[in-house]
Amino acid sequence: MVKISQPRKLMQETHGFRLVDTCLSSSQFEKVCSIVYGLAGIRLGPGREELVKARLLRRLRVLGLHNFTAYLEYLEKPENAPELACMIDALTTNKTSFFREPAHFDFMASQVLPRMNWKKLRIWSAGCSTGEEPYSIIMCLKESLPDFDDWDIKILATDIAGRVLETAKRASYQEEALEGLSPVYLRKYFNCTRRNPPRVYSVSEPLRVPVRFARLNLMGHWPMTGPFDIIFCRNVMIYFDRETQEDLVNRFYGLLSHGGYLFTGHSESLAGLTTDFTYVKPAIHRKH
Repeated sequence: MVKISQPRKLMQETHGFRLVDTCLSSSQFEKVCSIVYGLAGIRLGPGREELVKARLLRRLRVLGLHNFTAYLEYLEKPENAPELACMIDALTTNKTSFFREPAHFDFMASQVLPRMNWKKLRIWSAGCSTGEEPYSIIMCLKESLPDFDDWDIKILATDIAGRVLETAKRASYQEEALEGLSPVYLRKYFNCTRRNPPRVYSVSEPLRVPVRFARLNLMGHWPMTGPFDIIFCRNVMIYFDRETQEDLVNRFYGLLSHGGYLFTGHSESLAGLTTDFTYVKPAIHRKH
């Protein structure tokens, strides 16, 4: 006998949990978009409905909720506030790699560091994802400063997504995440912790010491006072509208030291924003 499923009541069985009605209505999608924008400044435009649904269905299963109506009601209760962070985690995309946009690291090594006549350096990696950016920064510094050990260097690495920060703190990566990294750097700065495929490599302990990871919502309160000599905020602002971008850029300006640099993603232009930054070259701006 062939069992015919009910088309209006899609039933799914996941580890003993029956998920009822996976439909995400247009009004529910708009509600999710409003919450995400209010919390993190992230715009989820049209065309993201299926992505949002797929990622949030995982949260429904974890919480044992049967549909999106129940999920949105769950979010409204003050005692369930931690789920808001989990929702942002689920919806944010964290694509990165070691030495992504290498021109930035070349510029830092050849143009920024030689101009510094003191041996104290503070850098902020805003939107650090799984850690490749701050570890690339410290590798660049070690390669560029012959007297690296005499410097007072601290790197703050922040992200809104708790799950990627856990990966960053572990500093352990499968070999596919290291594709494109110089074999010399791999030998100098990583330890192979699992030799059976897929191999796993951990960032060496001396490279981890100057880096501090913390969870931070760029739209919220910033507890640090700076000043920073360099801020990396790359491929983060593409998710924000122009008003939010302008506000964020000006907050960065206030935390930079005089002569400090802001590195953005190459698809993130400050053109049209009201800011006191001086353009240096594409995706590089300076505070004077």
